[in-house]
Amino acid sequence: MLELAGIIILGILAQWVAWKFKIPAILPLILIGLLVGPFATLYTSDGTKLIQPIWNGTKGLFPGESLFYFVSLAISIILFEGGLTLRRSEIFNVGPVIIKLITVAVVVTFFGAGLAAHFIFELSWPISFLFSSLIIVTGPTVITPILRNIPLKKDVSAVLKWEGILIDPIGALVAVLVFEFIRVGGGEEFTFTALIEFGKIVLFGFTFGFTFAHGLAFSLKRKIVPHYLLNVVTLATVLGVFVLSDVFAHESGLLSVVVMGMVLGNINLPHIDEILYFKESLSVLLISILFILLSANINIEDLQLIYNWEAGLLFIIVVFLVRPLGVFLSSINSGLKIKEKLFISWVGPRGIVAAGIASLFGLKLYKVGVPGAEYITPLVFMIVLGTVLLNATTARLFAKLVGVFLKKSDGILIIGASKVSRLIAVYIKKNNRHVVLVDSNRDNIKKAKDLGLEAVEGNIYGDQLKDNIELNDIGYLMALTGNSDINKYAIDKFRDQFGEHGSFRLITTEEMKDPKNNPQEGLFSHTDDYYKLIELAEKYPGIQEIQIKDKNHYKVIIELTKEDPEIIPLFIKDNVKNIRIISSHSEEIERVEDGSFLAYIGKPIDIEVVK
Repeated sequence: MLELAGIIILGILAQWVAWKFKIPAILPLILIGLLVGPFATLYTSDGTKLIQPIWNGTKGLFPGESLFYFVSLAISIILFEGGLTLRRSEIFNVGPVIIKLITVAVVVTFFGAGLAAHFIFELSWPISFLFSSLIIVTGPTVITPILRNIPLKKDVSAVLKWEGILIDPIGALVAVLVFEFIRVGGGEEFTFTALIEFGKIVLFGFTFGFTFAHGLAFSLKRKIVPHYLLNVVTLATVLGVFVLSDVFAHESGLLSVVVMGMVLGNINLPHIDEILYFKESLSVLLISILFILLSANINIEDLQLIYNWEAGLLFIIVVFLVRPLGVFLSSINSGLKIKEKLFISWVGPRGIVAAGIASLFGLKLYKVGVPGAEYITPLVFMIVLGTVLLNATTARLFAKLVGVFLKKSDGILIIGASKVSRLIAVYIKKNNRHVVLVDSNRDNIKKAKDLGLEAVEGNIYGDQLKDNIELNDIGYLMALTGNSDINKYAIDKFRDQFGEHGSFRLITTEEMKDPKNNPQEGLFSHTDDYYKLIELAEKYPGIQEIQIKDKNHYKVIIELTKEDPEIIPLFIKDNVKNIRIISSHSEEIERVEDGSFLAYIGKPIDIEVVK
């Protein structure tokens, strides 16, 4: 009981440490596992591990084959959650570079790392290629924390983000197929019977995954399952598919749940976000337990297998030769600059799926006596720990060295995607500024995307925005919703992260009635609130401009806008199209260049009146 409680406590503590110091959770989890596992034998009085997940035996946390069963079920849930994140539309929308990274670069890694492992460690070809298939995946759980606080050009962060998301289930699928090919062949020459067994695994894996995904979707759409049982029924179905598929074709369960997640994620399913959120929460707990257990299960003898120059050489080849080769081949004629290719090549940390599946497959193959299987887990853990440590400590410095580090964050984040927000965002985009809309209303997001705008469906009360690495160039925040509480909350929560150069919100109706209560973060005008903006947007659906001769001329125009209820000033645009947000303290703007423009919403201003 003490050991089990300790694993959970240490696991959640590791997750908190990772969040606090903005590092991938897998790093503290594996280090803790090593400290209470193999390294504990060096400092305990009796030379035993503090946590002993026994594989073969009758004592310990998981006696007999219990550890094998737990790892299998946990990995099945994690892989299902990974499959859910893979959207068919995203594959076609992310661009040719990312498509090549999850195809061409995968092939380069598979054969490059496999050849290196074979010739350096003299492993058999099947084991060598199983190792290379396991280190294909990077994963968003390791990429996001590393890049979260590195201001990068949007294209670079997008490439790394989508590579991590899309390659997770693809890499898992490749690893599962290679493992099954090895298992049915017994690690020796593959016979016709072995090929038939492998075919059965592929057949049942895809069939069960596809069939049960559509069956579950049908049940949820027809509301056969009540809402309060939505998540637990999905969990039970995943575990059921994993076990049932394994009964019909031994070891086909992992393939089934990956396929099931991928199919389910591409069906227009109600409450899919709730299912994904539940699976993410469950995955956090399982990952916390799993990787402490797996690290603790490693023995000193396993670590000694890679405590040599051969392991260092393999790491160097994988990180400094295979990865760059895959990236540069994938980015031919892509428009990416050399410095951007170098940075993408440098940032390729291996993730949770690699370490988890490696431990599972290593244990399985070692148990049946496949030669060289004992190398799988320590070699993959070496690549995972080494790449995470390397990228977590050097990515920011390397970004500065190669010149992809953004010195200026001038992107604009708009909270709310109503018609007013969309009009303003279109104007900002036309003036070559990065603008992102955020709203929890799916219809508003769709309308924004139809206009070619970048829009994110999300809830500001969650952590989705803080984890979005594509917002690293955001330096201005505008809260434009009709709810004053949401506007104030957004400013308070995101001011430091997204509003370093300016955070603004629409004034409330009460503030509009009280001229003395003019908040410093007030936006546009002290005499106009959300409802006035909406009214003018309906009546005058567009952003207009008027040229400013000088500062005095600007003041005359601003006075006119105060007197005319059908004109609301929005931005000042200078001669080189740099736009500046107008606050409700507009009369305090000190510098207005001659020949600038005032952007406003409302009726056309008579030039003769403001001469």
